[in-house]
Amino acid sequence: MSVKHSLLALLTQGPRYGYQLRAEFEERTGSTWPLNIGQVYTTLDRLERDGLVEDLGDDGAGHRHYVLTDAGRAEARDWFAQPARPQNPPRNELAIKLALAVTTPGVDVERLIQSQRTATLRALQDYTRAKRVSGDPAPEGTGADLAGLLVLESLVFAAEAEIRWLDHCEAAVLRAARTGQRPGAPREARQADRENQGPTPAASSQRKSR
Repeated sequence: MSVKHSLLALLTQGPRYGYQLRAEFEERTGSTWPLNIGQVYTTLDRLERDGLVEDLGDDGAGHRHYVLTDAGRAEARDWFAQPARPQNPPRNELAIKLALAVTTPGVDVERLIQSQRTATLRALQDYTRAKRVSGDPAPEGTGADLAGLLVLESLVFAAEAEIRWLDHCEAAVLRAARTGQRPGAPREARQADRENQGPTPAASSQRKSR
């Protein structure tokens, strides 16, 4: 999530102070990603340093308003225009956990997958319930209503995809188990297992024949 560009986008609609920016961000994203106020002000400081926003000073009520500079407005415009292309694949904790689980002796990979599927299904039910409560945006509704619904739908689709991927992982683990590739053991560990088990009957019979 780009807090920097999110704040720039909000500031395209006029000057805002920190708490306003946080409240608007959470309203428009359905409170899916709570934003720490300290992070908001830290980001605003960086944006001011980079010449993308200007600090208008205290309004007399203890609020420091920020406004976009021309460079900041151009940056926001470019962000909306360009596709989201992360330079590196985002780190997926679940994918990393499974990759390590299938190469670590003693880990019950099938149980891990089943536990994760249960948790993801529960999250999917929560998202679906929230989507049902929000309903379709009414014609007289605000843009934030539609924005919140779109975010919820993205979470629903992501959870559904994760469940399909977990089903795929479970099938792959079962296939590996059937072919004798013990999940949870690296290649070196499987080789050591074979050596510790001694020669196979076929190998023994070959030696005897010699």
